[in-house]
Amino acid sequence: MIDPLYVASGFGVGLLVGMTGVGGGSLMTPLLILLFGVHPTTAVGTDLLYAAGTKTGGSVVHGWSRSVHWPAVLRLACGSIPASALTLLVLWNLDLKSDAERSLVNLVLCFALVLTATSLIFRKAIMERYRSKLERVDDRTTAIATVVTGAVLGTLVSISSVGAGAVGVTVLLLLYPRLPMATIVGSDIAHAVPLTLVAGTGHWALGDVDWALMGVLLLGSLPGIVIGSYSATRVPETVLRLTLASVLFVVAGKIMFTELNLSSAIVTALAWTH
Repeated sequence: MIDPLYVASGFGVGLLVGMTGVGGGSLMTPLLILLFGVHPTTAVGTDLLYAAGTKTGGSVVHGWSRSVHWPAVLRLACGSIPASALTLLVLWNLDLKSDAERSLVNLVLCFALVLTATSLIFRKAIMERYRSKLERVDDRTTAIATVVTGAVLGTLVSISSVGAGAVGVTVLLLLYPRLPMATIVGSDIAHAVPLTLVAGTGHWALGDVDWALMGVLLLGSLPGIVIGSYSATRVPETVLRLTLASVLFVVAGKIMFTELNLSSAIVTALAWTH
């Protein structure tokens, strides 16, 4: 029996991703944790493979339209894929207990959500301030900075499934100021495919993927992305960015509040036992 609420959630996230270009992880992972009570690591693993599926379609379209800067994608992947593999290896070796793992994912998720929301709000101000200076940076420095950015995104995405969207786009805009916006977005989506696939496969190996849930989410999100992409030009971009950023701040606050309450409850319980 397919739960219509899961399909509706997939559709809603797909719609917003199509309209804003922001990665579904910043919306889908918190939704699975807060609304449906899915364990954070399962939410992250499921969302990563869900993102790999949805973004493959997007990258094919951008590749067909020649709106992908492949050198930037390759440089990002040179940093993100090894960082993702290393992060997953550390998580596997730590063999964290359920509560510790939940706390780690929730804390990194909060940080990634705040970072994404901040980049959405201040992207234009950051661009105006630093773009002219960064246009004079040589190719070698740009290449190194892109690989380092990839490594940071690989670590963030592997733990929280968030970061490849708005954060990736903002950094690419700064590092490649001469590229048009469509190419920046296309390059970010193209890079997200191998990253989410590697990270998602790693989580699958750790037993953190709910395949049935992923299928139901895709059922709603694929038509949502198509409709969202079509509607993107009909809604003011600033309104979309600020609305989405506000939602992300609220979600981050809610997860942090829940995490602090859980931690204080554990501390109290331990105190009583002693």
